Amino acid sequence: MPEQALPLDSVICATYHNADFADSHWVAVNPLPDSALAAFVQMVQQTPAWVNAMMSLRNRVVKLLGLKDLGALGNLEQQKPLADYQVGERLGIFTIVSIAQNELVLSDVDKHLRVQLAVQRIATAERRAIAITTVVHQHNWLGRVYMLFVGPMHKLIAPATLAKLGQ
Repeated sequence: MPEQALPLDSVICATYHNADFADSHWVAVNPLPDSALAAFVQMVQQTPAWVNAMMSLRNRVVKLLGLKDLGALGNLEQQKPLADYQVGERLGIFTIVSIAQNELVLSDVDKHLRVQLAVQRIATAERRAIAITTVVHQHNWLGRVYMLFVGPMHKLIAPATLAKLGQ
């Protein structure tokens, strides 16, 4: 699944210009989930085991640097009806920033960086797909060092996790 151009119709597109890292991937999905939130929940519930193993390793290493243990990507602490999720709540390793039928925006902020994730539901005559766009702003030297390791892994993890939706 090749990387695609950053979508200009995303809520987070205003943050692209000064991002330290940004990428976007999409996968054709049939049937298309009812919402971007439903797509994200389905995606994290199907997270490949190797991705959760990498998150576990990440959590052990960053704990030594005083950073947050995010837990596993595929672990939703509380399962509840999709309509009950609210802005400001945690959803897996992220906090919900905005919820709309066709776009879910999530974020995580720590002392070393800020990550934004936009999950877009694409329903056009030409395409039925889910797109994931990630934007990272580094806060300091620790963020830069962190992304030296995480950036290349992200380029494997994001498509692998997203691909499960297309199967």
